[in-house]
Amino acid sequence: MNEKTGRLRVVDDMTIRRKWHTVAEVAEMLGYGLSKTKMLVATGQIRSIKDGHHRRILPEWVDQYISARVSEAA
Repeated sequence: MNEKTGRLRVVDDMTIRRKWHTVAEVAEMLGYGLSKTKMLVATGQIRSIKDGHHRRILPEWVDQYISARVSEAA
């Protein structure tokens, strides 16, 4: 996904999907502010890995967080 346009890149008729997301991307996906999302990452409610100086979040970890929130609400 192009960070400026939000579009997926197509290479030779194949869609290239990102393998992980930044904290800012996850905040946007969830409709949360960046500070709240950073807090969720810091407390471990959203799993992440450190990649150099940055945190990265796998798509399935976002799904796990959403599933946990839905289970809590039920």
